[in-house]
Amino acid sequence: MSEWRERGHVARYLERADALPHRAEGEAVLLEELPSRLLRVLDLGSGDGRLLGLVLTAAPAAHGVALDFSPPMLEQLYERFGSDGRVEIVAHDLAQPLEDLGRFDAVVSSLAIHHLEDERKRQLYSEVLATLRPGGTFCNLDHVASPSIGVHLRFQEAIGRTPDDDDPSNRLLDVETQLGWLRDLGFVDVDCYWKWRELALLVGTRPE
Repeated sequence: MSEWRERGHVARYLERADALPHRAEGEAVLLEELPSRLLRVLDLGSGDGRLLGLVLTAAPAAHGVALDFSPPMLEQLYERFGSDGRVEIVAHDLAQPLEDLGRFDAVVSSLAIHHLEDERKRQLYSEVLATLRPGGTFCNLDHVASPSIGVHLRFQEAIGRTPDDDDPSNRLLDVETQLGWLRDLGFVDVDCYWKWRELALLVGTRPE
């Protein structure tokens, strides 16, 4: 994951991520699934703060906590939110257990968790459940594995890339396995609420 400390890698990633086809559609569905009473939101792997910015625009009364470990990404976060009293920025590597940051009405993430090893993904989902208030929602808009190499190649073609462009830090996992984890951990109303090829929105709620 050391490449995420390099400005060039981060700049190239943000340019590609912002240009991903249909990403805005997935973000719009994510916003629809947030609790109507949203006072605190945690953004895991905030990057440049794109998703948290959308959430706070949709819920102006909410306060957010943005987590990221990449120095260039943290610079982007301070540039975007440094003067916004609603946002706390925390330097944290998601490969490590979450700190105690209090309880949240929603935990969100976009294009971040797929970089973690599978065992750590599942552990993180457990930590998210403990972080949510009863009735709180977890929304993960992420890059997931295709069921076959052929489907993966069609995804690459659709986004204008080749297998040589694959990010070496990707640890892609299929939707079904992750949904099963969420259910086994105790989330309810678990489903893939939106999907386009290898982009998927996984949602689960902590029981009341």
